[in-house]
Amino acid sequence: MRYQVPQFIEVEDKIFGPLTLKQFLYTAGGAASGFIIWSIFPTFIAVIIGAPVVIFFLALAFYKYNNRPFVITVENSIKYFLGNKLYIWKKQPKEIDPKKPEEKQEEDPGLYVPKLSDSKLKELSWSLDIDEKLND
Repeated sequence: MRYQVPQFIEVEDKIFGPLTLKQFLYTAGGAASGFIIWSIFPTFIAVIIGAPVVIFFLALAFYKYNNRPFVITVENSIKYFLGNKLYIWKKQPKEIDPKKPEEKQEEDPGLYVPKLSDSKLKELSWSLDIDEKLND
């Protein structure tokens, strides 16, 4: 039995004429905010204040930055400006509490590391050199 695989799943449906639901809501919100600003302020001030607001809402609805919706760009910039930032190159000095002495970490008794003397190291390096020469 064959199944139909959906195509173009990232394309949104056009609900209100040529507009998707998101585009319609952004343009309606921009028009409503522009109308509210126009009704509250005198005409000259309303144009100065309302034009950037309406342009912002139109950008939310239609503008794509790097082939991604402008909403995602605004969301990412807000997250960046409000989020914590870790600067590796700006190291903060550790504050030492004089009342509390540092506790030494005791070695794990289950972990045994053999101590090699100079003669053992020389023997090991000599045997490795011999093995390398034989394999070449």
